[in-house]
Amino acid sequence: MQLRNRWFWIAAGLGLVIDQLTKYWVTQTFDLTTPPDSMALWPGVFYFTYVTNTGAAFSLFSNNGEWLKWLSMAVSAGLIALGWGVSLPNRWEQVGYGLILAGALGNGIDRVLAGEVVDFLDFRLIRFPIFNMADVCINIGIICLLIAALRQPAQHPENS
Repeated sequence: MQLRNRWFWIAAGLGLVIDQLTKYWVTQTFDLTTPPDSMALWPGVFYFTYVTNTGAAFSLFSNNGEWLKWLSMAVSAGLIALGWGVSLPNRWEQVGYGLILAGALGNGIDRVLAGEVVDFLDFRLIRFPIFNMADVCINIGIICLLIAALRQPAQHPENS
């Protein structure tokens, strides 16, 4: 029996492992302090900075984000059902949906187990909110789906 949507499962598995391993490394290497414990990789530009976030992207819903863990798990369940039950037509879609699953599941696991998400990727040059590898997976997944949509041949209506 051949696995349906092989690239979906590979992307989801690799993305989830990378996300969880990097978060584990951060929690074991840095202290959760105020101000946040930080290490410059490129001073003034990019740092590893250990913070947690009870909300969604950009700390939205931080004060009332309990429902986010259920949303993460529902999205994850829907994407697992998609990967299991539907033949995705190309690698771009398989990888895109797989990476989105990795991100939703990675942050969902954090929310269920700890009530908050570990963030650590800190681009200070542009003052971007601190994020994590799950967020990276979701964004790369969206880019893959956009590429898949743009690569689809245009459907021309039949002349009647």
